[in-house]
Amino acid sequence: MNDLIRLLDAAHTEAVGRALAHILEDRPGAVIYLEGELGAGKTTLARGFLRALGVTEPVRSPTYTLLEPYAIGMRSVLHMDLYRLRDPAELWELSLDSYPPERTVWLVEWPQRAGDSLPTPTLRLQLAHDGAHRVLRIGGESALVCALYRTLQDLN
Repeated sequence: MNDLIRLLDAAHTEAVGRALAHILEDRPGAVIYLEGELGAGKTTLARGFLRALGVTEPVRSPTYTLLEPYAIGMRSVLHMDLYRLRDPAELWELSLDSYPPERTVWLVEWPQRAGDSLPTPTLRLQLAHDGAHRVLRIGGESALVCALYRTLQDLN
């Protein structure tokens, strides 16, 4: 299996997010790390994920608020952008412990800023620039990684 997925444009990146949401629909509790430099497509992927779950409001990176929670049915999706996090201790000011892990999906941009304060990721999605395109590398729980790769090969 090729471990890099080429993302052709923003629409393709959103499609990856939608595919991820469908793979996780029977598993509401998950922690997804979205890694990559500025402009790599982390928020675009999160937008696709949230759109697939029925979110119609604008989806922007919560750069200044750090957290944008979405209540979707019986579960929550926490879209986090930790780029401006000064100290990992600030995370607990967000009352993250009030979200039951078995009913919460975490989409975390810039997870490395939190040190060891975040839960272990279920999936780690690394986005990078590659000339005019972007590439995606997937790591994490092997069954989910394989399911996502299979789904994404069908998108190409």
